[in-house]
Order: sequence, then C-alpha cells, then structure tokens
Amino acid sequence: MASPKHPGSPGWMGPRAQCMAGTKQEASATGADLPRPGPEGHLEAHSSPSSNSSMTTRELQDYWRTEKGCWKRVKLLFEISSARIEERKVSKFVMYQIVVIQTGSFDSNKAVLERRYSDFEALQKSLLKTFREEIEDVVFPKKHLMGNFSEEMISERKLAFKEYLSLLYAIRCVRRSREFIDFLTRPELKEAFGCLRAGQYTKALDILVRVVPLQEKLTTHCPAMLVPPLCAMLVCHRDLERPAEAFAAGERALQCLEAREGHRYYAPLLDAMIRLAYTLGKDFVSLQERLEESQLRKPTPLGFTLKELTVREYLY
Repeated sequence: MASPKHPGSPGWMGPRAQCMAGTKQEASATGADLPRPGPEGHLEAHSSPSSNSSMTTRELQDYWRTEKGCWKRVKLLFEISSARIEERKVSKFVMYQIVVIQTGSFDSNKAVLERRYSDFEALQKSLLKTFREEIEDVVFPKKHLMGNFSEEMISERKLAFKEYLSLLYAIRCVRRSREFIDFLTRPELKEAFGCLRAGQYTKALDILVRVVPLQEKLTTHCPAMLVPPLCAMLVCHRDLERPAEAFAAGERALQCLEAREGHRYYAPLLDAMIRLAYTLGKDFVSLQERLEESQLRKPTPLGFTLKELTVREYLY
C-alpha cells in the first residue's frame, strides 16, 4: 500500500501542507506563536516517490522542485538606504531608512521602514536579556554626546546598523525571536490595527499590504503569526464591501492554520469564511462541515467574532 507521504497516494497532502503542519511541533518562546530558541532542528525527510508510482517524469520533476523549495530558508538582506534629520518641538533625531530584500530572486515586495537610534538601542537591550551569550560578539554602535547630526556620524551609523542587523539575522534563535520580528514589524502593525479600530479601513489596508510580506518572510518557521494581520485584511475588505478580496485573505489565513484547530482565530475565521462563501456563491458547505467537525473534536464556544478579535490586537 502506498504511503500517504508519497505523491499520488490517497492521503498525500503535498510538501507545502506538510511544512505547515510541522509548525505544530514547535514550542513557544516569548509568545504564544513563537518557537523556543535552541539548536537547529532537523526536519523529517520525506520518502522519495516509489518506483511503482504512476507519476510522469514531469510530475516527478515538479514534485522535487517543490520539495526543494519547501525546505529552502528565506534569506534577507538589510540595507540602510538613507537617513534624515527630524526636528520636533522638544526633540531632534535621525531617522534611518531600512530596506529589507529577499535574496536569490527578484523581490517585488521589498520592505521599506524607518527607525531611529533609540529604536535600535531598545532592541539591543531587549535581546541582551534573553540572548546575551549569543550576541556577545555583535557590536552595537555607541551613543555619542556630540556630533550625532554630522554627515560623517550619520554615514558611519548607516554602515554600522546595516552590519548590526545582518549579524543578528545570521543567528537563528535571534532572527526567530519576538524581539527581532517586532522591531521590524510592530510599529507598522500597531498603526494598521489602530486604523482598523478607528474604522479607517483603506489606510489600514495600505499599511498591511506593505508590512505583511515582510512579516511573512520573517515568520516562515511559524506561519500562524501571520493570522492576525491576514484576518485584519479580511475585516477591512469585508467592511469596504469587497467580499472577493476578503475571502482571498481568509484563505491565506486558513492555510497558516493547518493542523491548528485549537488556535483562537480558527473558529471565528471559519465562521467569517462561511458567510463570505455564501455571499460569493462559493462552496460554504465544506467550510461549515469543517467547523462542525472541529467543534466535535474539541468543543469551544465561538466567543468573539473575527472583528472583535482583530480590534483587540496591538492595543499596547
């Protein structure tokens, strides 16, 4: 009998689905959805397709191409492209523009964000609490009392911060940490969810469209971290009367929750998707059955609606 791990077998989920399911095995470190820092884990190798498989040569080639892509780690390149001096009523500081690009192929979703020296400093202090030994060789740019706004100092810090982020990203437990991911995404996500709470759905979407691709690249080890912003996109599109776009965002969120039926977003998301599917004339029955089966296996009250859940994110 063919193993369900083999392509062409009745129970085969496909390498991407198996990657997603594997995230269930990872434990939490500093948050509910983050794996614990530690030695590089070993992923269970897939069996190669059996010689009796009915797959064609082309299908086998596609299978191994997908298989290889499934395990390939996303690599990011950090650049400090520019800097500007910002003056406010009681303060003056330099904002550094960070560009994050995925290497190995053309990246049409490069991320552009701005952080000031104090943001980098807060990241360093936070990381030292958990990863002091791991980052002991990572040099952090020193603070100076004078000359912080000179062209020479700004150029020096641009290079230093580029090196700093690259070195942090090279350390597995650090690049997967809540602290590092939050440094690169939390300010934008917090602003987006604030716009959602204020009913500014178009503005919230504009921010989410920019930050979600970066968050996706940073959280390949834990796709469930993408669920709140994807659900926020669903809510925004739905309230802007764009059911097709809302449904597409919901499908992505459900893919991130493979084998995660106990996740707090699972039942509210399915409930929202059932209503959207009905509106769009899509197959809502299978989604309804999926929700009912989940409730039979692990009865949980629906509690909050999807919108009620999303508006509670990033309050602090």
